[in-house]
Amino acid sequence: MAVTQAQKDELIKKFGRHEGDTGSTEVQIAILTADINEINEHMRTHRKDYHSQRGLMKKIGHRRNLIAYLRNKDVARYRDLISELGLRR
Repeated sequence: MAVTQAQKDELIKKFGRHEGDTGSTEVQIAILTADINEINEHMRTHRKDYHSQRGLMKKIGHRRNLIAYLRNKDVARYRDLISELGLRR
């Protein structure tokens, strides 16, 4: 159910600002998005799994805060990331 290390490494390579970048806002948002998508799939089959639902809500809130931070910090990076991840339809 969680994102595997190989998937995380791939996201870090794709969204990292430099080699070995694991803490930048873009990487954190990308990993949270992958996590949220996986939990969403789980929730489609297990509708009454309230523990996972709470974890999903926490991750969505954390991602929302990171996106707001990036939007205030650098609008160009925000727009690139949002379009690449397919958020804000």
